[in-house]
Amino acid sequence: MSEAPRSWFDPSGWSLTTKLVAAVVGLFLVITAATSAFTVFALQNHLVNQIDQDVTASLFRAGGPRGPVGGGGPIPGGGGESLLLVLRDGDVVRNQVEYGRTIGELTTAQVDTLQDASIGATPKTVEVEGLGEYRVASARGAGGNTVISGLPMSGISRIVDAIIALVVGTTLVGLALVAIGGQWLIRRGLAPLQRVAHTATQVSRLELDSGDVALAQRVPAADTDPRTEVGQVGVALNSMLDNVEGALKARHKSETQVRQFVADASHELRTPLASIRGYAELSRREREPVPASVTHALTRVESEALRMQGLVEDLLLLARLDAGRPLDSVTVDLSLLAMDAVSDAHAAAPGHQWELDLPDEPVEVDGDQARLHQVLANLLANARTHTPAGTRVVTSLRRDADWVKLTVADDGPGVPETLQESVFERFTRGDEARTRASGSTGLGLSIVDAVAKSHGGRVELDSRPGQTTFTVALPA
Repeated sequence: MSEAPRSWFDPSGWSLTTKLVAAVVGLFLVITAATSAFTVFALQNHLVNQIDQDVTASLFRAGGPRGPVGGGGPIPGGGGESLLLVLRDGDVVRNQVEYGRTIGELTTAQVDTLQDASIGATPKTVEVEGLGEYRVASARGAGGNTVISGLPMSGISRIVDAIIALVVGTTLVGLALVAIGGQWLIRRGLAPLQRVAHTATQVSRLELDSGDVALAQRVPAADTDPRTEVGQVGVALNSMLDNVEGALKARHKSETQVRQFVADASHELRTPLASIRGYAELSRREREPVPASVTHALTRVESEALRMQGLVEDLLLLARLDAGRPLDSVTVDLSLLAMDAVSDAHAAAPGHQWELDLPDEPVEVDGDQARLHQVLANLLANARTHTPAGTRVVTSLRRDADWVKLTVADDGPGVPETLQESVFERFTRGDEARTRASGSTGLGLSIVDAVAKSHGGRVELDSRPGQTTFTVALPA
């Protein structure tokens, strides 16, 4: 079941650059919003305090000894917009509202609003219908009159709205600059980390499983300053690569020594084994009477010498393939090769059902005929050894685009699941037996794998109870 794609808003899927830019932009927004809110709030309070002082001053002038409590004319100290209401025993003595240069009167509803607003000496904001918000205060005059004076809040609202618009505009511009500039600075700051990651990526793409591996990739000296965090990562990565390179060289040296030992030992064992076989065979042909037990012993010596010789030849072949020895390259008729190998298998195990599935036209590849014959012989021998009599074994050839696929399939019990991953490794056996009667040396399939790879191909296994298929793919 495939994993559901992550949402773009899920930070766990963001790159480090995106996270840092988002953090910088978010911090900028928080600081800007907090600073702007405090500035607007402080400015509004300052303007309200100023207008409160003006309201108090105009109230004093309007209700003082020299303050006009009747008649028309401008409000003392007024100018612009203001209102004045003088009451005596609930009756309106003076009613005046100023709009710039126009002086008018409050309506009855507006007067009732002011009377019902519980206005005191401390200025407060009152919504006057038709006029808007006013900052108003009241006081008792010397003649027992109640004087209500007020100034509009519209000027403060305009100033605050302008400041808010300015703050929003500058915040948006600053946000764009911070996002662009922050991304540029962060990318520049993370460039050394990207170079370190690039070095690690190059190393991760190397084939390190076998052979002489040269780890030439290193983090540049400019990115290995231990005083910086990225430099510490670069130093650690270079140290790790040095250790890995040393371990790989030691492994390759050990493998080379083992291969050379196996090759030399196999080569040296060929001659004495041939001699043992020769003397055993010569002894069996002796004309003089030989006890039956001696004859049996000589037969076993010859048989085991033959088996040891086959093992030595296999080890020598693997050592040569590991060393990269070139193989012969001729045009090989795989169809004819398959017919010969299946005929030999039928003669060796007539109790099995041997079948061929070949195309009408011959299938040819370039390769080493002896080694390819050994591949097919080993696959058929594997099917013969590990399946009971009566098992159906089908050998087939097919062209598939640029590949030629040789398959050996049987309906036997199959390869145990625990062995399928290591079936092409050397000395892998289906049981612990080491005798030819009950087991094998475990080199047959490893030779198949090595020869296929030497030809630029591969071998695959698909096995389950009742159906096991070995497929050798070779370049067409």
